[in-house]
Amino acid sequence: MGLLGLFRRRPHERIGFELYGAAVAAARAPGFYAEIGVPDTAAGRFELVSLHVGLLIRRLRAERDKTADALAQAVFDAMFGDMDVNLREMGIGDLSVGKRVKMLWEGFHGRAQTYAEALDAGDMTALAAALERNIWVKEEAPAGAGEALAGHAKRLSELLAGQDVAALLRGEVRFT
Repeated sequence: MGLLGLFRRRPHERIGFELYGAAVAAARAPGFYAEIGVPDTAAGRFELVSLHVGLLIRRLRAERDKTADALAQAVFDAMFGDMDVNLREMGIGDLSVGKRVKMLWEGFHGRAQTYAEALDAGDMTALAAALERNIWVKEEAPAGAGEALAGHAKRLSELLAGQDVAALLRGEVRFT
């Protein structure tokens, strides 16, 4: 690779960032925090971003298409590039950032897999329990919060499934 190769963008990078940005915006909807009671903390926001991005990646992977898979990877890369930047902005030292990003990646992967398995099985009880366990680590979830988020995840999964992959490949996604 020559010097110019260092400045070349990866395939789907821009669209991956656009889709990731849309997922973050959806995860920041005030109702999650004010009505459902998701803690408005870095950890609470990470959980909701993980849920939305995980469902988006699941939708793209469902296509079983090389281009959609590459876009799913670009969304993932955008998320963890953003996590790296955010950790640095929070004052985490350079030597610790890589370890923390790896921990976040592992957490994201486990969550996405657990949520997908529950959705695939139609097991809303398991989905609600997993969401409660991950979001309300240090406190008890408000009554009905897990069920409300599980219902949101199911509706969002169905909404994403109904979106044309060609639109997703153009960076067009709806979360509501």
